[in-house]
Amino acid sequence: MSHSVLIERFSAADQRGVIDVILPIQNQEFGIPITEQQQPDLHDIPQFYQRGTGDFWIARCEGKVVGTLGLKDIGNAQAALRKMFVSAPYRGRDYGVAALLLKALLQHAQAEKVKEVFLGTTDKFLAAHRFYEKNGFQEVPVSALPEAFPLMAVDSKFYRLTF
Repeated sequence: MSHSVLIERFSAADQRGVIDVILPIQNQEFGIPITEQQQPDLHDIPQFYQRGTGDFWIARCEGKVVGTLGLKDIGNAQAALRKMFVSAPYRGRDYGVAALLLKALLQHAQAEKVKEVFLGTTDKFLAAHRFYEKNGFQEVPVSALPEAFPLMAVDSKFYRLTF
């Protein structure tokens, strides 16, 4: 059965869909007590992500937002991968949502001459660790992060991809 997943640049109409993907994963699935209000970037995606070499993408399946991914320009030909979330029913190889989102981000980053992409994640996201490692990201200590990297309190594991 083929499921067509579309990757598109975020537009204002996707705002609620993005929040509806991210919050339940953070709160219910992983028990991270973070609110929508504690994530101001979600209320101003164009200002926060869609500037400089950054951007924000959504994955859509049958008209519904099922995945999100942001790239934040942190200067110095470096960027931070943020807000990679895929709704549970759409994870895995059948849909390939995460892979499609990451491919869009990497193509964009290379076109924008980004040299390094950094990301932070939590110890709980084991499947995410495997996914990033499989896609060429290497774990780095917090001390290796650029000063401009937006450190999140929940992040405890860090990765870097160099082009």
